[in-house]
Amino acid sequence: MNIHPKTQQAYQLLHDGVIALARAERQGIRLDVDYTRRKYRQLTRKIEGIENKFLQSKFCVDWKRKAKKEINPNSGKQLAWYLYDVLNLTPVKTTPSGQGSTDEDALSALNIPELDDLLYSRKLKKIRDYLDLFQREQVDGYIHPVFNLHFARTFRSSCDSPNIQNTPKRDDEAEKIVRGALFPRPGHQLLEVDYSGLEVRIAACYHNDPTMIKYINDPKSDMHSDMACQIFKIDDIDKSIPSHYTLRQAAKNGFVFPQFYGDYYKNNAISICNDWVKLPQTSWKWGQGIRFMPLIVEDITIPYNTISDHLIYEKIKSFNAFEKHLQDIEYDFWHNRFSEYAKWKERWWQGYQKYGYIDMKTGFRCGGVMSRNDCINYPVQGAAFHCLLWSLIKLDRLLTVGELDTKIIGQIHDSIILDMNPDERDYLIPQIRRITCEKLPEAWDWIIVPLDVDIELHPVDGSWADKG
Repeated sequence: MNIHPKTQQAYQLLHDGVIALARAERQGIRLDVDYTRRKYRQLTRKIEGIENKFLQSKFCVDWKRKAKKEINPNSGKQLAWYLYDVLNLTPVKTTPSGQGSTDEDALSALNIPELDDLLYSRKLKKIRDYLDLFQREQVDGYIHPVFNLHFARTFRSSCDSPNIQNTPKRDDEAEKIVRGALFPRPGHQLLEVDYSGLEVRIAACYHNDPTMIKYINDPKSDMHSDMACQIFKIDDIDKSIPSHYTLRQAAKNGFVFPQFYGDYYKNNAISICNDWVKLPQTSWKWGQGIRFMPLIVEDITIPYNTISDHLIYEKIKSFNAFEKHLQDIEYDFWHNRFSEYAKWKERWWQGYQKYGYIDMKTGFRCGGVMSRNDCINYPVQGAAFHCLLWSLIKLDRLLTVGELDTKIIGQIHDSIILDMNPDERDYLIPQIRRITCEKLPEAWDWIIVPLDVDIELHPVDGSWADKG
């Protein structure tokens, strides 16, 4: 029986990847057990205090009076009844069944101070759950996460026992507490190798959009800053200014990436206003002087110092107007800025409808029932992970054959984590860059754009939360 060359390549990648990740699992990550237990107790006391405060608030007293029975603040159904049936608030989001949502985004958007305590309590419980899982899974002061290559439909990895791929990073408090429990071996330091914009770069290898390729090839260009300027109607973004950085992040995580993954302008408007610039999602006009997000005006031509006043000046006076503004930007995004990307998405979807499957650049085939977004996202996400896995395998061989003291201890999304002997640092860092950015494109000639990695070194004997 003849086997397609890429099928053999795909099998070999997973075969070698299982072996390399098994070594990482065996090595494990050192856990500060005393710290974890102490923090768990502190969080429990803090959660109890916040919940008691919430239960004694006027909000809860009225909720209990209207319900005419004991209430459960953790019941989404009970909370939704009070918010949307009793108080007649308009839900920002709904559940698949059409009921008003009580998730974090929905509750934050309501701007009810008492709900902030409820949300904070939920966050602390999630942090506590991580510490509890670490304690239960540790063996002699080490956790040994299991990395799987046979579960995800995208042919990416998954992780369990415990799942360190979900350890928080975007929330500063959560990152400090959870990652602050994890350490290298004594006298060593943690090193994280993170592929920069990997999925964007691999997507370009599929769709060949000239605008995207130009962004990738020109290190001075910045797609996210350009989109921030368009969304917020400003002339320039200086990432060194905190408020400018926030606007760039709002464009990146609230519009650009969601659009790439199949989201649309209505959800983007909610995300930007709720998660980033803190503008109310109401149908009426925004008031001038709302101090939701200060906007530093140095070096850019903005006559006002809040984002609300600036948008009002630019004739965007309400959430509805901002949503319409994003609809226009979405049209321009796909019909002008990235038109070839849009055409590829349509061709890819039509190909799946015709054949019932899609093939990745790395030799894997996805079939079965898939949505349009699945068809577009799976080949990019899968192939991007395979780039990381290929690099991890080569780096593992370098460490093993060379009998080095540095060990790979994990893999998270687009990054590889190493427990490094500082004496080997000067040798290994150039080798890491050579493998990830030079050898990989040589091995896979379908990679038509340059690759880059960010290397983050944590202090010797410092935790995963400590910055180098």
